[in-house]
Amino acid sequence: MKINRGFTLIELLIVITLLGILAVAVLSAINPIEQINRSKDTATRGDAEQLINATDRYYASKGYYPWMENGQSENTSIDPMVEITAIDQTFGTDAVAMLGQLSSGGTAEIKESYVNRIIAGTARHLWIYNKGDQGDSTYVCFIPRSADFREKAWNRCKETADFGNLPSDYSSTACPAVDCTNAGDAKDATACYSCLP
Repeated sequence: MKINRGFTLIELLIVITLLGILAVAVLSAINPIEQINRSKDTATRGDAEQLINATDRYYASKGYYPWMENGQSENTSIDPMVEITAIDQTFGTDAVAMLGQLSSGGTAEIKESYVNRIIAGTARHLWIYNKGDQGDSTYVCFIPRSADFREKAWNRCKETADFGNLPSDYSSTACPAVDCTNAGDAKDATACYSCLP
């Protein structure tokens, strides 16, 4: 007499059903849309950091910013905050194509493929700002989509309505009252910019 050992079809169906229920529970717990938004925000923050670093390296090697005509220019600001949309877009009062200066047309601080990606419709939009006074920082900003990044941007903006706790060279445009500082909580703050540094 030979005894076959194994699972019956009913037992296998029960196990598969239990695994399906567990998978649905795990997916609902981790919120895949939020995870996708967070990963895109992280990538955009990386793009912003790369642009700030390229600007700093350019300044260190040339002695003036890539949106300035030359070292003699006194027009050092990008104020108000400007959205980056094209490689030949001009910035500052000297009307210099900054991305061209930073990429292969200038010092090659950033790759042309990076420039093409940040101005393409597939990447999140970046904004740049520099108040223009000596010692002021260059800020590169984006509007976050994930709850975590949105909350950080909202918390930074809501510290005080008059920006008393924010850096003195920080753009008030990054914290618009509508849908940002007047929002009741971070989920309603859809217009707060996340700015680096």
